[in-house]
Amino acid sequence: MAHKNTICVWYDKDALAAATFYAQTFADSAVTAVHAAPSDYPDGREGDVLMVEFTVYGIPCVGLNGGPAFKHSEAFSFQIQTEDQAETDRLWNAIVNNGGQESECGWCKDRWGVSWQISPRVLIDAVTSSDKALARRAFNAMMPMKKIDIATIEAAIAQA
Repeated sequence: MAHKNTICVWYDKDALAAATFYAQTFADSAVTAVHAAPSDYPDGREGDVLMVEFTVYGIPCVGLNGGPAFKHSEAFSFQIQTEDQAETDRLWNAIVNNGGQESECGWCKDRWGVSWQISPRVLIDAVTSSDKALARRAFNAMMPMKKIDIATIEAAIAQA
């Protein structure tokens, strides 16, 4: 690993499957290295896949097959800003339809329990706007959604 900061994501035993899915799903993403355990460890054997280096949209990550001791939570998520409804739909559906699950406000979990925010740029720009009324309208439009519907957000933004 040549980066000073790398996101480490703990998996029970499926780091390679997860990293491969991310590489196939997200642009500028790849599995860059697979490392075997040099000896037996509490939840694995010598030669098992221990660490997987990968990128998600160019951000360096490492997947650690650490066993079942720790579970994922929404306290950590990947936030992916999408440009349009087609990209939003494609990424959301890829995650949810691959054994994942929908959540609220643009959040979903992949089949390994990792949380993702599939957030259209128009939504992020609106809810962080210095125009408080516009931000409130966009935020309130988002609240009942699971997957974000850009047309509904844009309609809320356009209200006077």
